Amino acid sequence: MKKYLLILGFFTSICGNSSASELVYKPVNPSFGGNPLNGSFLLGKAQGQNKHKAPQSKKSFEEKVSDALERATLSDIVSKYKETVLGENAVIDNGEDTSFISGDYQIDILSSNSDTITIEVTDLLTDKVTIIEIPKFG
Repeated sequence: MKKYLLILGFFTSICGNSSASELVYKPVNPSFGGNPLNGSFLLGKAQGQNKHKAPQSKKSFEEKVSDALERATLSDIVSKYKETVLGENAVIDNGEDTSFISGDYQIDILSSNSDTITIEVTDLLTDKVTIIEIPKFG
């Protein structure tokens, strides 16, 4: 019996005080309350596993250049419109018509009446005419 008590005392002195706490779940994903520093890591892992790719543009070089020229022409029309109609020296208020050429287009800003501004865009290659009416405010 002394032997058992001695062994029990030995193991008790070796083990010492043991402490335990509750098991608490902490999520990894920052969307569910986890550490915000895990966000870029999780996004990188998700993008690495993504098998879907965005469709690539199948346009030829000529089509891309044509689209770029078309956007530049529309930008030019808008800037000329802002200068002549909405600028400080608005030409339309004086009753004058403004005409300019941008690439293959001739743009005429007409002063039809005091309520609307008419912009006439003529394609010089095909002679097609597009008429845009913009109401004046103020």
